Amino acid sequence: MKQSGCTVFNDRHFSCEDCDGCVSGGFDSATSQIVLCQNNIRHQSHMNRVVTHELIHAFDHCRAHVDWFKNVKHLACSEIRAANLSGDCTLMNEISRFKFGLKGHHQTCVRDRAIRSILAVRKVSKETAEKAVDEVFDACFNDLEPFGRIPHSKTDAKRAYKDFQNRDRYNANL
Repeated sequence: MKQSGCTVFNDRHFSCEDCDGCVSGGFDSATSQIVLCQNNIRHQSHMNRVVTHELIHAFDHCRAHVDWFKNVKHLACSEIRAANLSGDCTLMNEISRFKFGLKGHHQTCVRDRAIRSILAVRKVSKETAEKAVDEVFDACFNDLEPFGRIPHSKTDAKRAYKDFQNRDRYNANL
């Protein structure tokens, strides 16, 4: 976040609150605050995914100056990236939801979760959400910043972090 020009203060940018329904978290762009729904997060692994998902939104807000309220394509792109990079669509999570397939399932999961997230936060039709996701899907799905890879496991996440730490050293040698 700092390298993208945004600072994060743990005591100001994270809030634990009780939330309605089955929402697990959210990103408030007005305050750049990540909200964790303490009454709806039951396991550490779930909290890790929620924090990562919302941090992707914070990163996008900082890096891309997302217009969350007026441009549904901006929202769609950030939701695609968050679903893709947070672990929302791992095979184990999908099996626990009784949704799994072999070919192209990760992409299908990312698309479906992005549409679902848009519908949860904006009063738009399902068709509008689907159109926005479809129009930006390829570019946003393939934008792997700040990780450089889809962290499918803890090992992948550690490799991504190591790559990130060595990024400047690598670029300096080019």
